[in-house]
Amino acid sequence: MTSMTRLKIAIQKSGRLSEQSLNLLERSGLSFAKSKDKLFWYGRNLPVDLLLVRDDDIPRLLLEGVCQLGIVGENVTREKLLEARCRRPQATLESLTQLDFGHCRLMLAVPEKMDYQGPEDLAGKRLATSYPQLTRQWLDNNRVEADIVTLSGAVEIAPSLGTADAIVDLVSTGTTLRANHLKATDEVLNSQAALFRSPETLDADAEKLLNTLLTRIEGVRQAAESKYVMLHAPRSRLAEISAILPGAESPTVLTLEGQGDRVAVHAVCTEQVFWEHLEELKRAGASAVLVLPVEKMLA
Repeated sequence: MTSMTRLKIAIQKSGRLSEQSLNLLERSGLSFAKSKDKLFWYGRNLPVDLLLVRDDDIPRLLLEGVCQLGIVGENVTREKLLEARCRRPQATLESLTQLDFGHCRLMLAVPEKMDYQGPEDLAGKRLATSYPQLTRQWLDNNRVEADIVTLSGAVEIAPSLGTADAIVDLVSTGTTLRANHLKATDEVLNSQAALFRSPETLDADAEKLLNTLLTRIEGVRQAAESKYVMLHAPRSRLAEISAILPGAESPTVLTLEGQGDRVAVHAVCTEQVFWEHLEELKRAGASAVLVLPVEKMLA
């Protein structure tokens, strides 16, 4: 890679994805020097720089080639892509991997007193939303003609103000909906944060760096979901105990000095390890069971 070749990653500068995005990159081994305006961080140990921007701007920056990678919600990306395709029908972004944080659902919500039976009941109605493109796509998929009222915020109060008959908005706990006498009915989109790639072509060195970074990010994600389990067990019960360990490949088995039939079993479990698993291991003859977090992991 030449000294001029650097990758740029865009993340949300503030909000629900900002801290988790930065934590993911730092755990992937990236270190940054902050600029005075705190909007551009220079990569210190790898030629990878960071742009901190509004999440709505990340898809546009990717499409324009200002940055090569971006961490942003699938809801934002899909909305902005649909918007961009009104001008550039071929506009596209590649999703490299979902990141398992920033989960949310874009839902249709109607007044609690409305006798709602299905999307067909929305014909001729007004829907308030901050996601007009995704809402229009959902209506078209359901062959429903309805008007869309685009709002930048406080969407949930639109029905009570008389500016809309229903809404399409992000829902987490549903508390805000209940406070405004609304009920969630249909899911428009199930979303989470993802790593997206610009459509621009990279040179071989930049492509190699991107793949290295992606491998590290996958390693961090796998480590977060994995546990290292150590235990003692009778050798005669190894098959039964191995079957209990969730998501484990063939475990490592070590002889215990002076313990006869008993052995030490070490295994990486790629699924959650619950108390029920430990209790089942105990019943199978396991003892001294330890469950440890995994900091880094490379397949």
